[in-house]
Amino acid sequence: MTDSIVSEHSGGVALLTVDAPGSRNALTLDLSAQLVAAVEAAEQDESVHAVVVTGTPPAFCAGADLSALAAADEPGLRAIYEGFLAVARCALPTIAAVGGAAVGAGLNLALAADVRLAGPRAKFVARFLELGLHPGGGMTWMTQRLAGPQQAAALTLFGQPLDAEAAVRAGLALRVVDGGHDELLTAARELAHPAVSAPRAALIATKRSLRTTASLASTAPPSTSRSGRNWPRWRHRSSPSGFPWCGTGSVPGPDPIGPLSAPGDTHHSAARRLPVTISYRYLTELRRDIEEHQ
Repeated sequence: MTDSIVSEHSGGVALLTVDAPGSRNALTLDLSAQLVAAVEAAEQDESVHAVVVTGTPPAFCAGADLSALAAADEPGLRAIYEGFLAVARCALPTIAAVGGAAVGAGLNLALAADVRLAGPRAKFVARFLELGLHPGGGMTWMTQRLAGPQQAAALTLFGQPLDAEAAVRAGLALRVVDGGHDELLTAARELAHPAVSAPRAALIATKRSLRTTASLASTAPPSTSRSGRNWPRWRHRSSPSGFPWCGTGSVPGPDPIGPLSAPGDTHHSAARRLPVTISYRYLTELRRDIEEHQ
């Protein structure tokens, strides 16, 4: 049987399955290219409102194919990473249905989704350092964003895996779904149902706004003004104005380009991947409003 990305569009959901059970669904150059094409096809299908990514049991995805990694130069590594980056860039809501081990680049694939559902046998494993590899592809940024720096360090630097229940406690997974693979996919479709019922344009715009507001990181607790109302002090690590996309500000992106980092993972290119829905004028007015009430 040929390894492939099996794509099924039904009931408003695109189900994308990494189907390479002989290699525990490890990503090859060809599979990554197929995954990119499958995500693009879902975005172009007006009947699709959500995307579910999973792997043929028993694994979710065992990472990048080691033979492909060994033979790949930088463009080749970028091509391998492009598969899960397509999921991260997807304009539609995405769910990772993780029924087994998500290892290395497979962990990146799970983290690239908006929400992760975990089956009882799910396992989240970094493994990059064990193989002598730098954890590129945005793995450190995504893990810290979801689980915080301590859990990210335990997972990445100290090789501490997370089972399904631990992943939920850490914030990497939304919940554990009891049962087998069919029950996991049923739960993913049920989770997607409100998105399927929503107007597609509003759904896409809302996801864009979530991405934009997620980048407006607050580095100070809310301050209380003389009027007694609480207003957040928004600051951004690389924006003098306190907001990304204002002045010389930039959006926080995944890991900088390194030997094993993902294509275009620079702060200055992140704006291309995360479409801006809040205008400069709106941000300026919002910032002025906040400062007036501090």
